[in-house]
Amino acid sequence: MRYVVGYTPNERGADAVALASAMARAQGAHLDLVYVMDRRGANVDPNAEGTRVSAAEKDLLAVEREGLALVPTELEARFHVRRAESFAAGLIGAAVEYEAGLIVVGAANNGLFKRYSVGSVANALLHASPVPVALAPRGYRRMDPITRLTLAVGRRSGAEAAIDVAIESAERRGVPLRLVSLVELDALGDSGENINAAHIHANTVLTGASGRLPAGHNVSVEVAHGRTIEEAIDDLEWDDGEILIVGSSRLGERNKLFIGSTANKVLRALPVPMVVVPRDYERGDSSREV
Repeated sequence: MRYVVGYTPNERGADAVALASAMARAQGAHLDLVYVMDRRGANVDPNAEGTRVSAAEKDLLAVEREGLALVPTELEARFHVRRAESFAAGLIGAAVEYEAGLIVVGAANNGLFKRYSVGSVANALLHASPVPVALAPRGYRRMDPITRLTLAVGRRSGAEAAIDVAIESAERRGVPLRLVSLVELDALGDSGENINAAHIHANTVLTGASGRLPAGHNVSVEVAHGRTIEEAIDDLEWDDGEILIVGSSRLGERNKLFIGSTANKVLRALPVPMVVVPRDYERGDSSREV
């Protein structure tokens, strides 16, 4: 199992490495730290003599040392330099080549602490990646194993891939699975009726999940509501070691991500990492599991 980590020598890169390490620890996953340069990036000095190292090479070696030093010693990790038209394109290319099950990136640097401000790289990934994308909120440094998975349960079709990933990941990691239905009251005509419908749908998913998980596995349902999706998110309690899993928008192309308006609202309020699963995503083997 391999995770591609979008690494940059700054806080955003450190956030990504921390989240990837936390997710990999219970999996024995291999981390591929990918540093993307544009196609005009610095190359080895052709005039360098013998074994002398150019300034550009020294800079890359420093970036490599800094990145790998962030990875816990018990995890396997490699550093890669890729040249591409964009950072997102480089990460997607790496994920396809390495048959990775996940791309992990940090949120934009201008977000509030432990909140999201999705920058151009994450936005491009969320609209094009063929594999799940994990987003680390700004300031994320927790490297202990994940303690709980939460699945955002929507009532629209097309969420089957996210449901499959959440159930299989919870079973493999041996962690509790929480199913959450978010209800935005302002957008509804009859709040009571729609809250009840959310409960019914979430419990239907719960019944299916319980049938696929080992006997005694901890799986629960919560319905959170507020005048906005952000209020509904704030109404929930979140563990420090938790990750939220959401499905891609039904508008997305087959096997590609496309984050919808509800997921965008969730991101603005979410205090924990988020994994977005492409619609119709299929894992061919264990190396492609989150």
